[in-house]
Amino acid sequence: MDVVVISDVHLGTIGCHARELLRYLKSIDAKTIILNGDIIDAWQFRKSYWPKSHMKVIKFLVSEISKGKNVYYITGNHDEVLRRFSGFELGSFKIVNKVVLNLDGTKAWIFHGDVFDITMKHSKILAKLGATGYDLLILLNRLANFIALRILKKGKLSLSKKIKNSVKSAIKYIDDFEETAIEIAASKGFDYVICGHIHQPAIRHEKKHGHLLTYLNSGDWIENLTSLEYQNGQWTIFKHEHAATEENAEDNSFQEYPSPKELFNNLLTDIQQAS
Repeated sequence: MDVVVISDVHLGTIGCHARELLRYLKSIDAKTIILNGDIIDAWQFRKSYWPKSHMKVIKFLVSEISKGKNVYYITGNHDEVLRRFSGFELGSFKIVNKVVLNLDGTKAWIFHGDVFDITMKHSKILAKLGATGYDLLILLNRLANFIALRILKKGKLSLSKKIKNSVKSAIKYIDDFEETAIEIAASKGFDYVICGHIHQPAIRHEKKHGHLLTYLNSGDWIENLTSLEYQNGQWTIFKHEHAATEENAEDNSFQEYPSPKELFNNLLTDIQQAS
């Protein structure tokens, strides 16, 4: 395919489905890979939790860079530590805050989307507490799914989705986020606006100011396990169908790193050795 957009992987957290993501990445051959924020979760990063499966995702991306694949790392709020490196380039690898792509005569504006988040602007502590609570909810969700699948022989549950879908303020937040992205992108004359951040995969067509525009969201690799794929002039949502079984359980063998900064430096060393 021409382009794949992946966001909100949250490597370094319990909820991350790194194993499924690696399986997906190995199954595709994309000319351009866009990592649209929150790939490594520096907010939740702990030396005591860095499974080998998470490091395998990093190493696979490094191998793609060494092959000359265009890889853009767009910074998000959970990996904002990398924003100081915006503009950094090494071979076909770039760290940026946004990307504009020309695709078959159309223009796509791609960024993470946390710029629209009022909580991020005015109370980062509150946002980080919310992230911790979300991580705990995902852990409880996995326990609930284990009981539902193995003991009760019932289908999978998504506690966070049920909560988000039942809370009016959460629904309004998502609607406002999408409307804001569409309004600004239309005023700038873009054909596509592509975000992450809200963990809600979507393709939505709107007409604003007499201009037809498409809003897209790549979702996440915590709950939805989705990405955006561009091929033959069309955008589609890919959804990974996974089963909560022992065979798909995370490889929890730990691999410790002192800090996100050292992890980043190790990544740069790997890229230089691979080039």
